[in-house]
Amino acid sequence: MKLYGYFRSSASYRVRIALSLKDIDYALQPVHLRRNEQRAPLFLESNPQGLVPALEDGGAVLTQSLAIIEYLEERIPEPPLLPPAPVDRAWVRAMAQIVACDIHPINNLRILQYLENDLGLDDDARATWAARWIDEGFSAMEAMLKDDSRTGTHCCGNQPTLADICLVPQVFNSRRFGMDLARYPTLARIYENCMRLPAFADQAPERQPDAE
Repeated sequence: MKLYGYFRSSASYRVRIALSLKDIDYALQPVHLRRNEQRAPLFLESNPQGLVPALEDGGAVLTQSLAIIEYLEERIPEPPLLPPAPVDRAWVRAMAQIVACDIHPINNLRILQYLENDLGLDDDARATWAARWIDEGFSAMEAMLKDDSRTGTHCCGNQPTLADICLVPQVFNSRRFGMDLARYPTLARIYENCMRLPAFADQAPERQPDAE
């Protein structure tokens, strides 16, 4: 497998965690977003959306982080990233989608660049924008997790799931915008538990070979 990604991309970070949890060997092909390498014709041929991550496997190129992770789950079921009960699987997917569908899309690099270059927002204004939407999503996740009997050391039980895979990179992003996790004690506890595991800690952006 070959993973096309950017060290600071939270979507790429998700896939790196999933690959690590499942102990899958892969080659990393950096795509530097700030140098617009994602717009290179050769990359667009395989991924017309021009986004990372993309995963090449057996001649197929897969895109969108959640789709890639679900593909890995189906290809290599152990260790599972989704719980066995359908209702719990839906719960985990819902938390993952709070991050991947509601928080991340309006805080990613291309949106922040639009706010800066087209709307003229300065650094403080962009940070305020990002914090507004992260807080809305994190507040919902905190409410879902804090009193639920399914919550353990991780979002669902005591093993990492898709929800944890999405949470950890978003916490990294929130800290880049100067947010304090004290308002979300359950999320903060789960994040610390995740970061004790090599599959999470070793995939942190600052530990990647393409880190600036």
